[in-house]
Amino acid sequence: MSDIVIKAENLGKKYVIGHQTERGGYTALRDVLMQNARTLWNKTKDLSMGRPIIQGDTLEEVWALKDVSFEIKRGEAVGIIGRNGAGKSTLLKILSRVTEPSAGSVTIKGRLASLLEVGTGFHTELTGRENIFLNGAILGMTRQEIKKKFDEIVDFAEVQKFLDTPVKRYSSGMYVRLAFAVAAHLEPEILVVDEVLAVGDAQFQRKCLGRMEKVGKEGRTVLFVSHNMQAIRQLCSRGILLNNGKIVVDGDVISVTEQYLQNTRRIDDAASLARIIADLPPDPAFKLEEISFTQEGKSVWGDIENGKPFEIRIAYQVLQRTVGLRVFFDVCDTQETLLFRSFQDETAIGIPAMEKGHYESRAVIPADMFGPMVYEIRIQAGIFNLRFCIPESSIRVLFQVTATGKYNKAYLGDTFRGKLALSIPWETNATK
Repeated sequence: MSDIVIKAENLGKKYVIGHQTERGGYTALRDVLMQNARTLWNKTKDLSMGRPIIQGDTLEEVWALKDVSFEIKRGEAVGIIGRNGAGKSTLLKILSRVTEPSAGSVTIKGRLASLLEVGTGFHTELTGRENIFLNGAILGMTRQEIKKKFDEIVDFAEVQKFLDTPVKRYSSGMYVRLAFAVAAHLEPEILVVDEVLAVGDAQFQRKCLGRMEKVGKEGRTVLFVSHNMQAIRQLCSRGILLNNGKIVVDGDVISVTEQYLQNTRRIDDAASLARIIADLPPDPAFKLEEISFTQEGKSVWGDIENGKPFEIRIAYQVLQRTVGLRVFFDVCDTQETLLFRSFQDETAIGIPAMEKGHYESRAVIPADMFGPMVYEIRIQAGIFNLRFCIPESSIRVLFQVTATGKYNKAYLGDTFRGKLALSIPWETNATK
């Protein structure tokens, strides 16, 4: 019997999008009436032929996936990675039967559970208890099988108090906890998880990764989409890198993630950073305006000294009064290890609210803290326990640190062993 549980052959997904033609100068009433008549005729024609109705004067075909082929064996844990818009979520939707492919075919053997977005498969009018049984039935499980796992699901999701409340009244965190618990505990042979785990807090994410590791060790198949390379490396043994809807590389997870990082994490200069900021998708509460890096008042890029303080300045606009809005940065090494995270409000008492307006947050990393190695600075903003305001991993800047500070100054030829180079005060006295 074949061990292949998922087989995709020349898989493709095409979308048709409409564009509105801009008309300059004077527009007569006759032109407006003719345009409306054409639009009505096109909509009627599309509807009669069973095609989706597309708004716009001109149409464009966009392939979200094209000529994608791969095989996944039983028990494999596969990380699917790529930049935003690479086709990752489209692929998972096809595998989960949410949408049909436009070309090619996919064969799946076994019971598949998917968590593609918050509350996938939930009925908002039903309670948490009812949705557990509904999802189990969709997966083909008997009532007795669901009851056997019921207590474990509820304990994992930590929603005991709200179990008989309609899920439409759940917070996004409660929603995703229950959705993941159902998907992971009802013993699917294939578990498909998108970046939805980013909604949860750090403790919940650790629980989810632990649960997925357990699923993998039980011999079931896991497909995991994430921008968190550390999580991908922890959970998966194989990686598939997508770009512009095509597979770039398919192989062992370390080499695939390293290739992805090399291609995506370097922002070459301030102009590139400004373009990335300008192209960020809109958020109803937050708008990033500018980021700058300086040492002793001078702009720096790519190379810094560890003997001088390093300042990060973030300018942004709060578009509406928001409780729990946090601007922060991560410092990571080149292996995706998070060394530390710092928030603009981490000394606040209680969860503060930010009023509508323009703001500038500055953080100073002290001298003699970085070691002589490469670090990655990631800028982010989010609303506590709700969502990120900037797509995760959008702004990542590499800095090569040169040793000019106090750390190990007498032994510069010695191997640097740590991730940080803190200059810790010591005292040494002769005792005899």
